[in-house]
Amino acid sequence: MGTPAPLGLQGAYARGHRSNYDELRTRLLDVANGLLASAGPESLTVRRIAAEAGCSTQLIYTMFGSKEGLAEALYLEGFERFRRRLEAVPKRDDPLEHLHLLRPAYREAALAEPGYYSLMFDRAIPGFVPSERARTLARAALNIVDRVIADCISAGHFVPTQPRKIADALWAAAHGALSLERAGHLPDGKTYEIVTNAAIRAFLAHPSD
Repeated sequence: MGTPAPLGLQGAYARGHRSNYDELRTRLLDVANGLLASAGPESLTVRRIAAEAGCSTQLIYTMFGSKEGLAEALYLEGFERFRRRLEAVPKRDDPLEHLHLLRPAYREAALAEPGYYSLMFDRAIPGFVPSERARTLARAALNIVDRVIADCISAGHFVPTQPRKIADALWAAAHGALSLERAGHLPDGKTYEIVTNAAIRAFLAHPSD
C-alpha cells in the first residue's frame, strides 16, 4: 500500500482534528497578514486568501463567518502575538528594570509583525471597527505592562497614580516613535529609546533612579 497523500488544508479541516483546525486557522491568518503587509488592505479578499492558502472560500466563511470576522480574528491574533513576546521577557526582581526591558521587546514585536501592527493600531483595513469584546480582549493581552507598572508604584519607583495612566503615556510615546520609524522618517530605534525613557522618567518618584 502506498503512502497516503497529504491531507492538505481542506482535508485537515474535514478530518475535524483540533490540532489540524488550529494549524489551519493559524495558516489562514498568516496568509492574510502577509497579504496585508505586502499588498495592502485591498488584497484581503476571501477569494485571494483562499487561493494563497490553497483552500476553498467556503472554508474561510465557515471558520470566520465573514470578511469582518476574519479582520477581527487578525486583530486579536496580533495582540496575542504581542502578549507572547512581552511575556517572554525574563522577569527581574526589580520591576523598574523589568519595565525597561519591555520597551525593546515591544519595538521588536512591532517591527517583526508589520501587518498585524498596522491593523492593531493604524486602522489598516478601512471600515473595520473591532467589537467591544475584541477591544477588551486586546487590552487584556497587554496587561503585563499594567502589572509591571503597578509593581513599580508599590515598590516606590513611581508616584502614586493609576497604572493605566502611566501605561497610556508610555504606549503613546512608543507608538509615536514607531509610526515615524516604520514610515522611514527615523533611521533607527534611538528616538524610540529616548521618548519611552522620558515617558517613564516623567512618573518617577525619584528622578535620579
